[in-house]
Amino acid sequence: MKKLIISKRNWLSAFASKAKTTIALVLAATFASLATSTSAGPPPQTVARQWNEAMLNAIRHDYARPTVHARNLYHVSVAMWDAWAVYSADADQIIFHEKSDQIDNSSARRESISFAAYRVLNARFAKSPGADITIPVFDNLMDTLGYDKSFTGTVGSSPAAIGNRCAIAILSFGFNDGANEQGGYVNQYYYPVNEPLLPDFPGNPDLTEPNRWQPLALEWFKDQGGNIDPGGYPEFLSPEWGIVTSFSLKTEDLTIYQRDGFDYWVFHDPGPPPHLGTKTEYYYKWGNEQVSIWSSHLDATDGVMWDISPATIGNSILPDPDDFEAFYDLFNGGDWGTGYDVNPYTGKPYAPQIVPRGDYARILAEFWADGPDSETPPGHWFVLLNYVNDHPLLEKRFGGEGPIIADLQWDVQAYVLMAGTMHDVAIAAWGIKGWYDYIRPISAIRYMSDLGQCTDPKAPRFDPQGINLRPGFIELITPETAKTYHSHIAGKNNENIDKIAILAWRGHDYINDPDIDVAGVDWILAENWWPYQRPTFVTPPFAGYVSGHSTYSRAAAIIMSTLTGDEYFPGGIGEFFCPQNEFLVFEDGPSMDVTLQWAKYNDASDQCSLSRIWGGIHPGADDLPGRIIGQEIGPDAFCHGAKIFNGQISCPADIDGDGGTGVSDLLALFAVWDSQDCYADINGDLIVNTSDIIELFANWGPCP
Repeated sequence: MKKLIISKRNWLSAFASKAKTTIALVLAATFASLATSTSAGPPPQTVARQWNEAMLNAIRHDYARPTVHARNLYHVSVAMWDAWAVYSADADQIIFHEKSDQIDNSSARRESISFAAYRVLNARFAKSPGADITIPVFDNLMDTLGYDKSFTGTVGSSPAAIGNRCAIAILSFGFNDGANEQGGYVNQYYYPVNEPLLPDFPGNPDLTEPNRWQPLALEWFKDQGGNIDPGGYPEFLSPEWGIVTSFSLKTEDLTIYQRDGFDYWVFHDPGPPPHLGTKTEYYYKWGNEQVSIWSSHLDATDGVMWDISPATIGNSILPDPDDFEAFYDLFNGGDWGTGYDVNPYTGKPYAPQIVPRGDYARILAEFWADGPDSETPPGHWFVLLNYVNDHPLLEKRFGGEGPIIADLQWDVQAYVLMAGTMHDVAIAAWGIKGWYDYIRPISAIRYMSDLGQCTDPKAPRFDPQGINLRPGFIELITPETAKTYHSHIAGKNNENIDKIAILAWRGHDYINDPDIDVAGVDWILAENWWPYQRPTFVTPPFAGYVSGHSTYSRAAAIIMSTLTGDEYFPGGIGEFFCPQNEFLVFEDGPSMDVTLQWAKYNDASDQCSLSRIWGGIHPGADDLPGRIIGQEIGPDAFCHGAKIFNGQISCPADIDGDGGTGVSDLLALFAVWDSQDCYADINGDLIVNTSDIIELFANWGPCP
């Protein structure tokens, strides 16, 4: 794949050297403190940043709904961008289309942005379970900024009226974008085909469709935002989300399927996941066995020590989906990445950091679950984006090139890019989830183990659709092992002989006080296996295929890399500190201080993907297609945003930005021929070639 580039608007710059910004910093503080900090400091926060922080705070106090909050982040970011662009002669807008004669009026911009964001946020979080906390934050911010929040007028050219009109446009758009906001986002067609699994009881006796999603029934459910649902378990989140109006998804990437009277829109269709009972069942079994085996890594006392620095971990090139066995280390954990010889900014090797694998794996499972403060995966990447934006050595040059951009412009552009991308990921990933309706590991592992083993036809409990035996990890309880290492699970009268045993995290029955207790790893009955999650959460309430975390994170990493013009974290390393015995939530740990480290944004993305396997949430079959789809969505979203910022939505062939299409644009196109230049790629296929020349001549002349 050719590298995505963002050329300067002046076509002559194509012949100049492209110097990248060198940013020297280390992510030193925790994301949690960064996310909650709104104190003024160098540089002072823009109004866009303050409203973004207020929204992240609101998400943390709302239900943990990644699709809904990706959309909220997008619509609030669009409100701020469209309000900013009112005062720009050239920039395009997304939903609210209006221009003022007060071009580049910074005071008016701040006021219009604030009224637009305030109105949208109030509407979206009015019914939040944390509304009594979040709404006053919005009110206080308006007061602090000196704006009259009681003004609701929409007539006239005042910045407040413009902001209110902008908000009305965004909210009206949201009522008709396919999300069913007015209906509370509830499903209108989808229903599960399987009866719920009762995870507090052994096995999975009621599963009838082993390739389809199964709800869970709990005494009470607590989402990752801490909100309790006493009804047991919520319905499948957003299976019909594929029809929601996107930021940059293309019709040529759309496949429409039909089931139960509903058209399921699937963007970037990866095809069906592996199914039990078909030619692809090897991957089905392998992936769920992988989840089971990696559960055995969640023990900090097993003596396995890893160097988790970028010297050893990271720099992992994505494989083809069929190369899953080579890509993942089935028995030891991790992938085929070998790290980096040196930090490219210091020229020195990365310092090793030797920690127990069990600490590393548990931290990953909790850290990446929904963000350190449960701002959901889309919000998690906004926390990271805000940290990078804050650093005093960051030169805010779009794509690492061109003039330094003012802080407010940088923020509204960065937020639209990240939010638009996260919104597109939610539409694509949940469209796939809704259509393919794929099973989760807790259902599959228990179901296959109930059937028995498929390895040895001569051994007890043989079933072709059972689980593979993996000595040392997945075994039959035999009369011999019942006397030794399986004695504690063989049963008082050896009634569990011939059942499947797995070496895994023991679960919440071994945790009375999460401040001091650690469940550890031992042989357990497979029928009692739990993922490494809270007992009131267990598994997210939607299908597994594809992994939302993998798709979100890979696309977000591309946005971070392309926006800053650098694939590395500033200074060549990003860090997050996890203090000993203070970081883990539902059991004690880690056993020592651990600092997560990444060299590139992609390394953080890859780590997020692996965390879901250690956490018992996704097999590799969910993970790799998600990463690949994120890799496809990221460049499309970035280039679409770049064209909005430069007015190329309304005037697509104006490559040099002079208000029309002519000879200079043709020369600019030839200067970046056969590249992925966003501006010269007029037809949006991510390559500059003959088709773009045809588009250019079709648009010849002044801009409309």
